[in-house]
Amino acid sequence: MLNRRLLRIKVMQSLYSYHQAVGADLLLAQDRIAAAFEPDLTAKEAPDRRQLEGQRKMGEAQLREWYKTGVQPEKTDDKAVDNAVADAIDSFQNQVKKDGKFYGGQLLVGAESIHDQYLHLLNLPAALLGVIEEEQSREERRRLGPREDAVDAIRLHKNVAIVKLMANEQLQSSTIRRKLAWEGTEELEALRAAWEEMKADETLRAYLTGKPTDEAEMDYDTDMEILRHIYKDFVFKGEALPRQLESDDLNWEENRPIVRNLVLKTLKMLPIAATETQELMNLSANWADDREFAETLYKQTLIEDDKMEKLIAGSVQNWDVDRVALLDKIILKMALTEMQLFRGIPVKVTINEYIEISKVYSTPKSKQFVNGILDKLATDLAASGDIRKSGRGLLDNQ
Repeated sequence: MLNRRLLRIKVMQSLYSYHQAVGADLLLAQDRIAAAFEPDLTAKEAPDRRQLEGQRKMGEAQLREWYKTGVQPEKTDDKAVDNAVADAIDSFQNQVKKDGKFYGGQLLVGAESIHDQYLHLLNLPAALLGVIEEEQSREERRRLGPREDAVDAIRLHKNVAIVKLMANEQLQSSTIRRKLAWEGTEELEALRAAWEEMKADETLRAYLTGKPTDEAEMDYDTDMEILRHIYKDFVFKGEALPRQLESDDLNWEENRPIVRNLVLKTLKMLPIAATETQELMNLSANWADDREFAETLYKQTLIEDDKMEKLIAGSVQNWDVDRVALLDKIILKMALTEMQLFRGIPVKVTINEYIEISKVYSTPKSKQFVNGILDKLATDLAASGDIRKSGRGLLDNQ
C-alpha cells in the first residue's frame, strides 16, 4: 500500500519541478522587459538604440535585484523603465502562482495514478488470454496445421483464479469508467513478447501440460499460484512488460513496489470462496489523511520557503547557501517544515526519512550533509519551542 515515504518523494518532485519553473518564469519576465525596449523599425524616426539598450539593462537589473531581495524597486526618472519592470514583476508573480497550483495538482495526480496502474495490471490476465487466442487462431489457419511445438494453453483459459479476477464487479466497473483495459498497440505488442518469454518458462509449461486434480480447492491453489508466478516473474521482472511499464511511466521504478504489493495482496484476498463483489485493495489505509499530509506538506513548504532558506543559510558554515544543490535545499526545507508542522511525527522519523530520500535522489555526499544540518537545526528549533511534539512517546520531542 501507499506509504508516507513515497508521498514525501512525490512532494519533493513537485517542489523541484516548481522551482525549475520559477527559474523559467524569471527568464520570461526578463524577456518582457527586453521586448518593451525593442527598436520599433516601423517608426518614422530612427530609434535611439543606445538609449533602448540602456533602458533594457536598467530594467533587467532592477528585476534581478527585486527577485534576490524581495524589495519593491524604487521609482526612477524613466517612466518607461518603471512600467516595464512593474509589468514584468506582475507577470512573473501571476505565473509563479499558477505554477504553484499546477505542480500541487500534479503531485496528487501522480500519487492517485498508482491506483490506476494497479487496476490496469489486474486486467493483464484478460488481455493475455486474448493474445493467446490470437496466436491459436493463427495456428489453426496454417495450411499444414498447428506446429508440433505449439503450446496448448487451454488450461490457462480455464484457470479459475483468472476467471474469478476477471469477473470482479469493482474491477469491471473501474476499468470501463477509467479506461484501464489493455488496448494500446504498444501494450499488446509488449504482451505478445511477454507470452513468448512465458512459453519458454519451465514452471508455466509444467502447469500447462499437467492435469487438474479431482479436488477443486487444491486445483484452485495451483491456478492461483501460476497467476502469482506470471505477475512476479514476467510483469514485475522479465523483459518486455517491465520495459513497457517503465516507458509508460517515468516514475515506474519508485511506484513499482507499491503496485506490486497491491496486486499480490489482491490475489491473496481472492480465495476460492470469493464472490464477484469482493472489494479490491485501496491505495492506502486512509487516503483522505495521506492526501491531506501531502497537500499540506507541499503548500506549507512553499509558504515557509524564505524562512527555511534563512535557517539553512545560518547553519551552513563557510558555505554560500546559493551553492547548496537545489534538491538538497528542497529536502532540507521539507524536513524542517515537517518537523514544525506535524506534531504527531517524531523528529527522528522525519530526519531518517529525508536522509533515506537523499541517498536515492541526491548526490553521494548529501546523506552526511542533510543529516548534519537537520540534527543541528532540530536541536535549535526544539530549544526555541518551534518544534513541539504531542502524543504518546513524543513528549521529549524526539
